[in-house]
Amino acid sequence: MGIFRLQAPFEPSGDQPAALDALCRNIEAGEQRQVLLGVTGSGKTYTMAQLIARTQRPALVISPNKVLAAQLYAEFKSYFPDNAVEYFISYYDYYQPEAYLPQTDTYIEKDADINDHIDKLRLKATTSLLSRPDTIVVASVSCIYNIGSPKNFEELCVYLKTGMTMSRAQLTARLTRIRYSRNDVSFEQGSFRARGGAIDIFPPYSQTAVRVELDGVAVKTICELQPLTGDILKKLDEAWVYPGKHFVSTDTEMNAALGAIETELKETLADLRARNKPLEAQRLEQRTKYDLEMLAQAGYCSGVENYSRHISGRPPGARPLCLMDYFYARQEKPGGENNKFLLFIDESHVTVPQVRGMYEGDRARKRTLVDFGFRLPSALDNRPLKFDEFEQLMPQTVFVSATPGPYELKQAGSSVSKSAEGGRLYTETDSIVELIIRPTGLVDPPVTVQPSRGQIAHLSAKIAEKTKHGQRTLVLSLTKKTAEDLAEFFTGKGIKAQYLHSDLDTLKRVEILKQFRDGEFDALVGINLLREGLDIPEVGLVAILGADNEGFLRSETTLIQISGRAARNAGGEVILYADRITGSMARALSEMNRRREKQQAYNRAHNITPASIIKASATLKEFQLEAKQSGLKILHGAGSGELPPPRALPALMKAVEAQMRQAADNLDFETAAALRDRLFELKELAVKFSPSKKGARQARGRKQ
Repeated sequence: MGIFRLQAPFEPSGDQPAALDALCRNIEAGEQRQVLLGVTGSGKTYTMAQLIARTQRPALVISPNKVLAAQLYAEFKSYFPDNAVEYFISYYDYYQPEAYLPQTDTYIEKDADINDHIDKLRLKATTSLLSRPDTIVVASVSCIYNIGSPKNFEELCVYLKTGMTMSRAQLTARLTRIRYSRNDVSFEQGSFRARGGAIDIFPPYSQTAVRVELDGVAVKTICELQPLTGDILKKLDEAWVYPGKHFVSTDTEMNAALGAIETELKETLADLRARNKPLEAQRLEQRTKYDLEMLAQAGYCSGVENYSRHISGRPPGARPLCLMDYFYARQEKPGGENNKFLLFIDESHVTVPQVRGMYEGDRARKRTLVDFGFRLPSALDNRPLKFDEFEQLMPQTVFVSATPGPYELKQAGSSVSKSAEGGRLYTETDSIVELIIRPTGLVDPPVTVQPSRGQIAHLSAKIAEKTKHGQRTLVLSLTKKTAEDLAEFFTGKGIKAQYLHSDLDTLKRVEILKQFRDGEFDALVGINLLREGLDIPEVGLVAILGADNEGFLRSETTLIQISGRAARNAGGEVILYADRITGSMARALSEMNRRREKQQAYNRAHNITPASIIKASATLKEFQLEAKQSGLKILHGAGSGELPPPRALPALMKAVEAQMRQAADNLDFETAAALRDRLFELKELAVKFSPSKKGARQARGRKQ
């Protein structure tokens, strides 16, 4: 038995066995790029897990956003309970990047609310990668950002062994160097405490602590400790304590970095003064010298990542070190040939364009900061990967999507089909593996095209028909105004309907989705409902208005993805309202019909009767988590139309912030965002109720 042990109450079925055989065969043959074309509900995550178990390879799974990453993380955790399944996403609950707006001479200081829990999960991920061969990391696209050197992270690890020479002063100095703080009162993750000859260390990536008892200048005993009770769990012969932060450096590297930063500062100041920019020069000199002093004294400063190129000793323009470097660092260890990792890019039609676009957006903002003296030019090297750099780092990769884009198809040796003939959106190759048959027997919903003339009357009748059968309807319009007008029209006709679009605040969107899932209304009207997580089995009808308007909202990819919202109901159907068949419509219809025919043929051959998915109540009512419920109670105070009394604001703000942090710790990012927005509203009210505070704040802003 291998190190990756998959545990699931079912075996591969439907298309899964053939897909797994093909994927494994291609990997063993050295194929570098594959596409797993899996329709909604076909078990793509389970198939990825099976592939990891069969190949016995570590894996990195990249998801397009935090919510989907959290879902994947939970699923992989359930499949591999005995292995190191880790979670690596951005640790910001709120993030306002440092920026400068020359048009209005406005400097915006970096403002961030770091989620300590997620920060610890990130550290746990990199620690597992360097210490365990059985690691799976589920990440968002933030994993392509600079996080510091895996070489330093591992080499600065404090190694402890019974009998080794180590004094109390040496151990505390080394712990401080790798970003542990001493706290003898509150023993928290990322800290240590010293009591006589015993030093307790609580790593940020662990749930247990380490107690080191020193006998003069030697390590007497090492124990694993329960940090809350102080109980000894077991004695250890040796222990490794990894750094408490990703950006760490040796004394030699820091001294070299300080010299390089000073040299760059002198050169940049000379250049600014030569270009008659004394204000920019003075600004840059003041803040950089402050950072240099902090780095010299503490080995760290606010915004240390902006000096990461100097600290890591990289040449100008060199790519940053990111999470993937930790995977490669593992491969360089003895036996590393067996540690070659797999890369899965989930929802690749969305994720790949995100990765491609991250560098340019980041650079434009930093370029302005450099030009106006807020940062040294080397800050430009604190960045995400360029797309070609990302490609060079990609190991054997599987792109996972129901609608792979042109890039993924090309990487798999295929191309996009511009014709609807033949029924495919792509040309066939061995590197494109289909996962079309669902284990449940559900087939893709039938799609019909209706003329736009009389469409609202026709749609109203269909909604009423679906409502009688206990099913719900998604309606896709092209504009926000149309969505609002349609919802109002349906309501006037006795159909319970709501609209949903980006102009609504986060709280309102959360509440509307909750009501829709709970069946409080029957029709939801929106523009692009793909990103709202709407996998609701009760959806029996998807109606797409203006389907013949070529463009992003009505491309073949979007049409197929939207239609998949009705694929979890045995009675699901899709209606395209259009007066002509566009190229996108023809290709989408052809592909959906091809998939449906294959699914129906499989069901007939195996005597399978499709049945709608029935979600458990606890899963369906995911918005009724304790943190979310208590948070929404606070938030509902905003919907009453009454302002809270001034004296109640401090307590209310404290309660909202506590609930926001709890929701974020539970990986419930929608509620955390809603609570954050409410917190901002309350802070604005506090300023309005307190003119003196408002004046003081404005004065501080002018001074800055």
